[in-house]
Amino acid sequence: MSPAWLERAALHYLERYSASTEMLRRTLARRVQKRARARGEDPERFADLVTATVARAVSAGLVDDARFADTRLATLRRRGTSTRGVSAKLAAKGVPRDVVEAAMLAERDALPDGEADAIEEQAAQAYAKRRRLGPYRRPDQRATHRDRDLAALARAGFAYGLARRVVDREPDEFGEPDAPA
Repeated sequence: MSPAWLERAALHYLERYSASTEMLRRTLARRVQKRARARGEDPERFADLVTATVARAVSAGLVDDARFADTRLATLRRRGTSTRGVSAKLAAKGVPRDVVEAAMLAERDALPDGEADAIEEQAAQAYAKRRRLGPYRRPDQRATHRDRDLAALARAGFAYGLARRVVDREPDEFGEPDAPA
């Protein structure tokens, strides 16, 4: 294993995936461990090489935690992920807490004053629509599945009051012509 091999591995990974600094470090460490195990070497000998390769990727601008957090935040919001869920998912990807908080603050600042408070509600509606909960469920099944729908929204990280508002809405309240069949 050489610095050139690690750099090629990092570039190959970054060509295919957007990554945080920690994700790149974990990936390279896994690759080194796999290759060292196959050759009967100690993977700890190459830890400095992994650190240096990650540092070069960061200094070259190939990896940027703030940019990764911003794009991942936008993607997760479109999918209907709550603020708690976004924080947890970005933390699992190795993004530092202060970077996550800065991305969320930038998200709120980018919207007009009235819409900034509706971010969580829009995410809850998107989640309900994607999972066909509440008003997106067939009308004859809504009442029997109400508690299940509330529980699904709660597990997704949404507050009970917000979950109740979303589940109890009528389909025409947010521009949907009819509930899906």
